[in-house]
Amino acid sequence: MVGADVDPPRARRCGAVRPVLLRVSLGEPVRESPGRHGSVSNGGTGGPVTDGEAGGPVTLNARADVLVVDNHDSFVHTLVGYLHELGATTTLVEADAIDPEDAASVVVEYRGVLISPGPSTPANAGASIAVIRDAAGLGIPVLGVCLGHQAIGEAFGARVDHAPELMHGMTSLVEHDGSALYAGLPNPFTATRYHSLAIVPETLPDELVVTGRTASGVIMGIAHRDLPVWGVQFHPESVLTEGGHRLLGNWLESVGIVDAAVRGASLTPRR
Repeated sequence: MVGADVDPPRARRCGAVRPVLLRVSLGEPVRESPGRHGSVSNGGTGGPVTDGEAGGPVTLNARADVLVVDNHDSFVHTLVGYLHELGATTTLVEADAIDPEDAASVVVEYRGVLISPGPSTPANAGASIAVIRDAAGLGIPVLGVCLGHQAIGEAFGARVDHAPELMHGMTSLVEHDGSALYAGLPNPFTATRYHSLAIVPETLPDELVVTGRTASGVIMGIAHRDLPVWGVQFHPESVLTEGGHRLLGNWLESVGIVDAAVRGASLTPRR
């Protein structure tokens, strides 16, 4: 994988990882617990995160392009690898390592924020909702994937509940609205799904619009009408998803990564 300096993926089960909540502020060292919960790693080229021995000080690297908020999911490392291939530098931090009250001071130093998948619910996804609200309020582009997508829904007032059917490693055709996030993707396109929860369509607030659906009506994509915020329920980093690199490249263009969409197109297999 591109960005070999990222910690290797870890197998995670729902409820198996319970990080200690830390107050994280840019430029202000914080101390991890001896178990190294809430670890921060940098996959970009903007300089290493200060990360000492177990229990040593940790500081975030604000010189990276994208803050990736990890909701305890091994897929996040594949997402980070895709971002690197597309020309972005990243800082990876676990959602529980950010105090919600400090979210604004963390996100303000980044050009974009990606909220990762995870096995939990939006309400239990650490500081994810606070990060989304604060980044959006500052005009920083946000992309939520799977759990991150659901957290965007809840951040703006939608309700998340059980999906009509459990989808674990299964593909569906997704019809999209042709907006910029989906530029260059077929319509419909094949997307890989790993979720048992979904945004309830009837609860979607006026400021959020649906950008993608399955044939049965399950919401697969949302966007804010006025702010640079997007969510996708499916996994663009899955090899079975059509145009995953291109979609992430399209988002990185909004972050300011020049030619990310072109790189994404070149990395997208022809089918």
